Amino acid sequence: MEQKIHQGRNVKRFREMLGIKQEALAFDLGEDWNQKKISILEQKAVVEEALLQKISEVLKIPVEAFQNFDEEQAINIISNTFDNCQQPASVFYNSTVNQLDQLIKLHEEKIALYERMLKEKDDMMVRLENLIRSK
Repeated sequence: MEQKIHQGRNVKRFREMLGIKQEALAFDLGEDWNQKKISILEQKAVVEEALLQKISEVLKIPVEAFQNFDEEQAINIISNTFDNCQQPASVFYNSTVNQLDQLIKLHEEKIALYERMLKEKDDMMVRLENLIRSK
């Protein structure tokens, strides 16, 4: 049994991925559009070709993406990619830990630099006081 691609839902997914609200899409489509009409559009299984073309231009996404994107197929591809991955999960964990170690190291270096700057400031103040007293 072939699963039908839901074009309206695809419009919604791509719009959300781009961080665009329904109101903004409606505004870009023209004065005949509003948020409610976008909501209704996103519920349609099939969207008219001319309208898909207009949405494509606004979102800068090819019409074919709305017509052919199948979420279930994409999930299967992603799932298979990670299932067949030769790297152990610990590699990803270690890279995160190393990043945290580097961040901590940078923070400690920053503190040491700040302390050196404060010491230099104190030394400068002592020298200035000595200069003032000697005059």
